[in-house]
Amino acid sequence: MTTIRSFMTDDHRRCDDLFAEAEQAVGKGSFDLARAAFGHFHSAMLAHFDSEEKTLFPTFEAKTGMRMGPTQVMRMEHEQLRSLLDDAAEALKMANAEDYLGLADTLVIMMQQHNMKEENMLYPMCDQHLTAELPAILERLETELCEQ
Repeated sequence: MTTIRSFMTDDHRRCDDLFAEAEQAVGKGSFDLARAAFGHFHSAMLAHFDSEEKTLFPTFEAKTGMRMGPTQVMRMEHEQLRSLLDDAAEALKMANAEDYLGLADTLVIMMQQHNMKEENMLYPMCDQHLTAELPAILERLETELCEQ
């Protein structure tokens, strides 16, 4: 059976793979390819954040009454990551490999820390508290993530 944890973790890995494509292109000095790959990654990340903020987090908060806990922390981290994504896209637009690579290093660290919190704490909590809502939530998340 698919869980929120397994479904969203798979999406984390998909985003990681898209990010790796951009990194490889920058490493080869192919900025057109890097911009295209990073564009796919950027869109996938924003869709992931949006699906959590529009569907998963509000459902979890409504069910548990926890509005000031892990979902609030994740939203703050999403804002930090959105800013880094914008800065990295701008560095690629300017073909500034040095700036991009510095931002990419920061992005990797932040994404890894963020994903670990979600995968090991928040998603299991969602699976525990949202058992009855699981089929509907998974369907909505899948739809939202496929739209991007």
